[in-house]
Amino acid sequence: MRDNDPSIFFEVFNEIGIIEQLSRAILEARLPHGLIAPHFSVLNHLIRVDDGRTPMDMARAFQVPKTSMTHTLKGLEAHGLVETRPNPDDGRSKRVWLTQAGRDLRAEVIAGLAPDFARLAEGFDVARLAEIRPVLTDLRTYLDAARD
Repeated sequence: MRDNDPSIFFEVFNEIGIIEQLSRAILEARLPHGLIAPHFSVLNHLIRVDDGRTPMDMARAFQVPKTSMTHTLKGLEAHGLVETRPNPDDGRSKRVWLTQAGRDLRAEVIAGLAPDFARLAEGFDVARLAEIRPVLTDLRTYLDAARD
């Protein structure tokens, strides 16, 4: 393959997609009954970017229809992991806030993944992951900016 062959993007995205499927299975094995990876992704997102986002902002961030995000948020709310409050800037919408239970669950799930990560570290060179992480971050940042 030539260095400037654009088909590398398909190959890399294909590998990332397969890794996402495999890592999702590891994550979902650690989630409480009734929660799935999209629920955890929302908790993680609200920690990463700060909570208080509107469902529409979150739907855009996840590139899903607002109805899908609303469904995910209802599931999180039913588990007491988020709460919605009126939007002080727009009376027609709401904002989403993590509860302490949501913050605690995220931390517990990450801690619960430690044995899985330890097994991975036994069989895969962590230094190689550290080397590619900046490239993956740059790719994500570029793709995120390019979608707008």
